Amino acid sequence: MAATRKKASAGAPAQRSLWKRILMNWQIYVLLLPGLIWYIVFCYFPMGGLSLAFKTYKANLGIWGSPWAGLTNYNFVFRDPEFFRALGNTIVISLSRLVFQFPVPVVLALLLNELRGSRTQRVLQTIYTFPHFLSWVIVASVMLNLLGNNGTVNAALGAAGLEPVNFLGDEKLFRPILYISENWKSAGWSAIIYMAAIAGIDTEQYEAATIDGAGRLQKMLYITLPGVKATVVVMFILAVGGIMNAGFDQIFNLSNPVVRNVSDILDTYIYRITFQSSADFSFSTAIALFKSVINFIFLISCDRISKLVGESGLFA
Repeated sequence: MAATRKKASAGAPAQRSLWKRILMNWQIYVLLLPGLIWYIVFCYFPMGGLSLAFKTYKANLGIWGSPWAGLTNYNFVFRDPEFFRALGNTIVISLSRLVFQFPVPVVLALLLNELRGSRTQRVLQTIYTFPHFLSWVIVASVMLNLLGNNGTVNAALGAAGLEPVNFLGDEKLFRPILYISENWKSAGWSAIIYMAAIAGIDTEQYEAATIDGAGRLQKMLYITLPGVKATVVVMFILAVGGIMNAGFDQIFNLSNPVVRNVSDILDTYIYRITFQSSADFSFSTAIALFKSVINFIFLISCDRISKLVGESGLFA
């Protein structure tokens, strides 16, 4: 009893101290309030709709009034061969993105850093960043004009006496096109994060390395790269945590029925069920919840593994 009273008496001043600090810095919390309200309204309230994964949705009854169906929707999901095809494509494409896309912004940031202080760096950074602001609708139209059967590339091949290539209709070429086009579009924007981390490295380290006779490559490998390692680890954890999101916008705009066997991912599968056939919102919500749970498991697992090997993580 005495120990309990001591804990209670110790907790009360701590709570009073917390509220005192909040009152002293109330302006900061007022600024925080709009963002907090936005998250509650648009991120937390909609979570109630996830209950639809365990119901049979009736439009006239709404989400809350629809009858419970238990795991019936998941019984249908796990019996659908197209679901497993989409799941396999999602995993393969996402893992390939980690291999062929994730390192590109890091390398680009390291190379741009070697041009620091020059006009060339600013010009190149603008050029590499600009594609990020183009929608995938525009990019897909450009690629169709370039790589389509009657596109510029095939016209050039025909002029050279070569056979045309169905770039966007070839299952072997479709995924490499995804990775290349995504790198072109987003590598410059993603590199900004790493360049910001590089800017925080103490310049005295470079000066000391120069005095010791280190070359540019040595400074990059032994100063710059270790300086951004923590940022790279955090971004990698976030990328692994989104492994069930294989890039809906890009694939939806670039894919076609000919390459569905290699391009159909969980997001396009959900879209097809929800909007291109008799709408089954309970079924699609069940798949979306499955995606979120798997992403959460990957995120926590990758975070814990990074800490086990001595790296920083997302969570304490």
